[in-house]
Amino acid sequence: TNIGSILASVNPYKPIPGLYGVDAMELYRRHRLGQLPPHIFATANECYCCLWKRHDSQCVLISGESGAGKTESTKLLLKFLSAMSQTSLGAPVSEKSTHVEEAILES
Repeated sequence: TNIGSILASVNPYKPIPGLYGVDAMELYRRHRLGQLPPHIFATANECYCCLWKRHDSQCVLISGESGAGKTESTKLLLKFLSAMSQTSLGAPVSEKSTHVEEAILES
């Protein structure tokens, strides 16, 4: 659920098909925060929009207990931001894999 610009999520401890795929990235890329159901891509898109359109510095705090999914959430957020940066360079979201993305995700 969203609480303003805060996303509260629960780790399902299992993959949910399609939840974090290219189609989900494309969908959330085209909508502002609150227009679609709560999702980490909505939060990431809001950061991306504020960063580039308003030139505001951004910070995302990912918090939770051990096993809550903080590492996976960070990877998903970085995956989305990387894909959007490639899209801004003219590449389609489906062709988002670059050496830069791989280096960021490995870190």
